[in-house]
Amino acid sequence: MTKFIHIVIIDYPNALQSAVQGFRELFLLANKVIKDNQLEIQFTVKLIQPDKDLDGMSRHDIVILPPNLDGHYYLSPQPGLLQYLNDAHQKGAILCSACAGAFILAKTGLLDNRVATTHWQLADDFNELFPKVSLEIDCLLVNDGDIISAGGLMSWIDLGLELVALFAKPHIMRTLGKFLIVDTGKREQRYYGSFTPKFNHGNKQILQAQHYIQANYSKTLNVSVLATLACMSERTFLRQFTNATSLKPIQYIQKVRVQKACELLETTPQSFERIALNIGYDDVNSFRKVFIKIIGLSPSAFKARFV
Repeated sequence: MTKFIHIVIIDYPNALQSAVQGFRELFLLANKVIKDNQLEIQFTVKLIQPDKDLDGMSRHDIVILPPNLDGHYYLSPQPGLLQYLNDAHQKGAILCSACAGAFILAKTGLLDNRVATTHWQLADDFNELFPKVSLEIDCLLVNDGDIISAGGLMSWIDLGLELVALFAKPHIMRTLGKFLIVDTGKREQRYYGSFTPKFNHGNKQILQAQHYIQANYSKTLNVSVLATLACMSERTFLRQFTNATSLKPIQYIQKVRVQKACELLETTPQSFERIALNIGYDDVNSFRKVFIKIIGLSPSAFKARFV
């Protein structure tokens, strides 16, 4: 007897239509692979618009919030949609989001004290709006059981494949990935991110220190030098810098230097050893460890993937 997995995709205003339709087509293609493998499972897909179709919906297994393309609906979704998501979750549906869809999911309160991810460029806004959510911005996909979130705009593909693996079989997902010519191996969002410092915090002394770091990242930098520049004690500077930037000074400096290294790896033929020396590291192996910790790839693997 065939088991049907009922999926609902929320086609909210300004949702990314390539993802809305792409999800639907991915699951239809998965059904063909499932049939070829003689498994008694089928995905059913329904697209619903929150201003028309929320009333009288029957029980479903998966509800998906796709990425946002334009506009600000994801920041202020209608209360009816939030209630719908809460009701679906209470009835046992797995709630899923991709990219900015996580904002809608977080608005329900269901992500409070839970782990999630969203697009790396939206991290600061998300943290400010939803401080109770533990944001794992380096992760491309966070599967927290009954709630699954994915990062960037195209992470809907990773989310779709994850659901195929969960509800069908992992080998069905891999077969589907081969057919789509999509990488089904483990990826992380931090491979693709770039460090964008916070400059709009209003602390002029800390801003001065940040500007100094940007212009002098290849020089010897430490809390003592920066605190003197900001006319503060080291303790006061450490506290105010961390509050303003959400990073400790050493973490901030490392991210600036790693960002510069990524840019040089992508745009110049310089070796990593030469780059390390040029941006202020005498110990190349030490900087290699910092690079891997922040990016998640070795310098050679980064260059092979992106250059």
